[in-house]
Amino acid sequence: MNVFVLCTGRCGSQTFIKACSHFSNYSSAHESRMALLGLERLGYPDNHIEADNRLSWLLGRLDKLYGDEAIYVHLRRDTEAVAASYAKRDGTGIMRAYRDPGIIMGLPKRADPVTVAADYCATVNTNIELFLKDKSRQMTFWLERAQRDFPVFCDLIGARGDLASALSEFNVRHDDTVPRKRFSLWRSQA
Repeated sequence: MNVFVLCTGRCGSQTFIKACSHFSNYSSAHESRMALLGLERLGYPDNHIEADNRLSWLLGRLDKLYGDEAIYVHLRRDTEAVAASYAKRDGTGIMRAYRDPGIIMGLPKRADPVTVAADYCATVNTNIELFLKDKSRQMTFWLERAQRDFPVFCDLIGARGDLASALSEFNVRHDDTVPRKRFSLWRSQA
């Protein structure tokens, strides 16, 4: 059974995966195949939980390969908090890809980074909601309600492991907002 955590990013996806690392019957990873193409990009092992905000741009391919056989989690966080976090990374990563010269072409350079990030969030969340409309095994997970939602998630996927340790991960900040050159992490492995 595969589990896909779909999200905007900046919403606790690394924390979510850290919590899942306490399961004994699933492997879990964060953005583990982001540098791959074609079938390799979505070739996850069985009984694996993957969180990757880029999957929101690959939903058609994800549906074709996994359809209704997988479990899907829409990981959410307060949109204002996500937009504020992304605004601090304006000009890098997914925000650079989203704004000019990326998805939104012709956007003035002076466009407010928080407004651009909020637009990105609305786009991604709407894509995910549309994708999930016909999926029978899914849930929306709010970071702000992790202590309540995570046990529900565990029941949904039949997770076994140390639930107390898993829940404690939501009390730790795993990926503070700091601009960095992330792509150097995987380019050197090619």
